Amino acid sequence: QVQLVESGGGLVQPGGSLRLSCVASGSIFIVYTMNWYRQAPGKQRELVAGFTPGGITNYADSVKGRFTISRDNVKNTVYLQMNSLKPEDTAVYYCHANYRGEYWGRGTLVTVSS
Repeated sequence: QVQLVESGGGLVQPGGSLRLSCVASGSIFIVYTMNWYRQAPGKQRELVAGFTPGGITNYADSVKGRFTISRDNVKNTVYLQMNSLKPEDTAVYYCHANYRGEYWGRGTLVTVSS
């Protein structure tokens, strides 16, 4: 019983930054592993970043050093700070939660112009 709502997407220039937010409601947020996925046109959905309740993070090789996932358990929110954005980062970004099941947000579009 989790609802996820993403926000923060938009149009940015290459080299720019965005911060995505995902607010979770309806359950106990702190027990969930939270992830950000993305899907670009014509490509498979891929895991961008993950954050376990114990604080373990992981990143796709393509975003290491540029993206940072964080979470605020008081606000029930997970963030994805995206810096040095590239056109290849253009995708719909989805918030994902996992604990005794999987939950997805609707997605937020990030467009990085060339």
